[in-house]
Amino acid sequence: MSVTKNDDQSILKWASADGEFRRKPSSFRNFISKDPSATFFAEPDRYHLYISWACPWAHRTVIVRALKGLDNIIGLSVVDYLLQEKGWKFSTPEETPGSIPDTVNNAKFLRELYFKVNPDYTGRFTVPVLWDKKLGTIVNNESSEIIRMFNDVFDDLVPETKGITYYPEHLRPEIDAINEWIYDKVNNGVYKCGFATSQEAYEKNVKPLFESLDRLEEILSKNDFLIADTFTEADIRLWTTIIRFDPVYHGHFKTNLRSIGKDYPNLLRWARQIYQIPKVAETVNMHHIKHHYYESHRQINPTGIVPVSNGEDHGNADKKARKHALESGVIDSSAGPLALVMLDSGVLGVPKSWGSEVGSETGSVSGVSDLEDLENPIVEETR
Repeated sequence: MSVTKNDDQSILKWASADGEFRRKPSSFRNFISKDPSATFFAEPDRYHLYISWACPWAHRTVIVRALKGLDNIIGLSVVDYLLQEKGWKFSTPEETPGSIPDTVNNAKFLRELYFKVNPDYTGRFTVPVLWDKKLGTIVNNESSEIIRMFNDVFDDLVPETKGITYYPEHLRPEIDAINEWIYDKVNNGVYKCGFATSQEAYEKNVKPLFESLDRLEEILSKNDFLIADTFTEADIRLWTTIIRFDPVYHGHFKTNLRSIGKDYPNLLRWARQIYQIPKVAETVNMHHIKHHYYESHRQINPTGIVPVSNGEDHGNADKKARKHALESGVIDSSAGPLALVMLDSGVLGVPKSWGSEVGSETGSVSGVSDLEDLENPIVEETR
């Protein structure tokens, strides 16, 4: 999610002249290394992550940061959910609950970081941004590469999660293969539908999106996760799209042939399973998610009215989902609802000792409505 320097109004012009939305590649592609002689060496308190709770690409990175226990190793700033002419801005928690100001560069807008690195920068101002405080520069702004770094380069600094991997070597060909089509048809597919400005462009992309969701439903009818019943980065990358599907994409992006909650029971079971992995729920701020899309994209939603539904309740799994997880061995019967435990292979990354606290952290968002006066009000404040 981004805006360019040369045209502050480009936020309203996502599609190309032919009506198709084409995502541009990320600009900063450096890597952090375990090698002490590397330009970007893995050190504690050297790097800072800039995200939006609303953005599915940034969401991936903060999930892996949490699961790998990097909270005290890598700092965090969170932009305001409202994206306007100057792009992502920083607000105080008092101004916008859930926001975390830039305490490293004291920037008012994310674009300032890009211009600090290159005053002549003409690309896009995207989140996430991984910043090097030591060298005062952007390391990387490509989410798929940031999660790979978070996966293992800081292992020596966090012994509690060392060796836990979401990109196990023996599964990499399968992970890479499924990532490729999920990115094109689903992760980016919803945007190709939502940002289309012609009927032809919209219809061209909505069919492959639902064909891919059908394919995923079939995979998850036989497996607990996407690859070999093992929780991997492929699940994380897809999950940040699925968690937004019913409350945002189904209506806002017109991806309404089917819904996750009503038409994809295995995707729903899988989404709930992941939501209840310890620390994942803490990364979901449905207020930021909904208000970003519905208030920022005025070319799609001119009134800025935000629907009240948050989609399915992922915090309270139904009996069928729990029964399936118990029978498949994904959860420990003594743990809380759908609490996931570490698999014998050691690649799941969720120790059994976390199970009893699953999904119970204060401030997590797991409800069916935004309205405080409904029968079951949902707390929207986070952190």
